[in-house]
Amino acid sequence: MKDIKVVFMGTPSFAVPILESLIEKTNVVMVVTQPDREKDREGNIIYSPCKELALKNNIEVFQPIKIKEEYQKVLDAKPYIIVTAAYGQIIPSVILDYPKYGCINVHGSLLPKLRGGAPVHHAIINGDKVAGVTIMYMDKKMDAGDIISQKSTPIHEDTTLDELYSRLSYLGRDLLMETLPSIIDGTNNRVKQNEDEVTFGYNITKEEEKVNFNDNIDNIHNKIRGLSSIPGAYAMLNNKRMKIYLSEKTNNISKEKPGTITDINKNGITVSTKDYDIILKNIKLEGKNRCDVKDFINGIKKENFIGGIFNE
Repeated sequence: MKDIKVVFMGTPSFAVPILESLIEKTNVVMVVTQPDREKDREGNIIYSPCKELALKNNIEVFQPIKIKEEYQKVLDAKPYIIVTAAYGQIIPSVILDYPKYGCINVHGSLLPKLRGGAPVHHAIINGDKVAGVTIMYMDKKMDAGDIISQKSTPIHEDTTLDELYSRLSYLGRDLLMETLPSIIDGTNNRVKQNEDEVTFGYNITKEEEKVNFNDNIDNIHNKIRGLSSIPGAYAMLNNKRMKIYLSEKTNNISKEKPGTITDINKNGITVSTKDYDIILKNIKLEGKNRCDVKDFINGIKKENFIGGIFNE
């Protein structure tokens, strides 16, 4: 497939294994990624993971602020196919209609479930037992195009966002490489999505990041692991934000007001919920570094925390 000219559109680490395989197997002539925005502590611009990989392989990088207005460069690259994975902008029709073999998206859910920008987060937060990836034709409507192929993977009770995100990235890479030859020779499947089964996994809002200890333990545990590590779930304690990255469920029935810290030791911070106590294992208190609680307790007085109540 080295004669197949590809324009790849993607931004975060999820897209990197997919881009790596395309570089190896096809002729990637351009990488389109989001504009540079973040800066490190020294004020240096941080490139997106896809931009870094493209530059390493001497591939042209295009970073339009609004792709719907700045699309001509993509057309000038004359791609036979466009592949997207977590790009971050809506692709205009003028691009979708151009390539001979179409515009293909690698989406991190089993469509039509969880259309949108944060399907992996929501799969865990919702308590789903199965996640997956979909290779699909792109459509003007978000994540609504015809399905070409899908592959699933289990979500276990303690699966975190970081773990599932990585697993789906490689699953998407493998599925795309399996599917691409059939797209090129025109023998691929093409199945319309059932609109009656559509759900959404929109980008996480600031309000959704907050942990409500008045909820049940399953919902709290799912939120913590579904937001770990980015953006990270949080709760307020003594007017300070505490990010919570890892938790453990218990069978101990909560006896105190939800949100109350009943114990803190090397195993974690035990907090009451609506039903069962939950243990917070890995945290970041405002102004401090992220750490396991067994390290956190070395520099604190436990009595200053036990009896404290989150979100009050």
